[in-house]
Amino acid sequence: MSESHAEVDPHAKAELERLRGSIDNIDAAIVHMLAERFKCTQQVGRLKAEYRLPPADPAREREQIERLRGLATAAGVDPAFAEKFLNFIIAEVIRHHEQIAAED
Repeated sequence: MSESHAEVDPHAKAELERLRGSIDNIDAAIVHMLAERFKCTQQVGRLKAEYRLPPADPAREREQIERLRGLATAAGVDPAFAEKFLNFIIAEVIRHHEQIAAED
């Protein structure tokens, strides 16, 4: 039976709602942190465009991936997941940098 059709213990229901509220708050914080990160990377993109630097910096990306993998391991998060997540963000940042360079 799905939880909407079953009788749920009031304590379990309250705990589930509390945990889901925490998850929602964390999700909001992640989105706001990503927005702040992208504000910084947009500034990097404008600087790179101004000085005709390439949108991607593979050496920096490798350093960031290794750093994030270490942070993930220390935090008990799968480092492979953390690397995939960062690669997704890096791809978006490079796309932004390419757009900025094309505007100049």
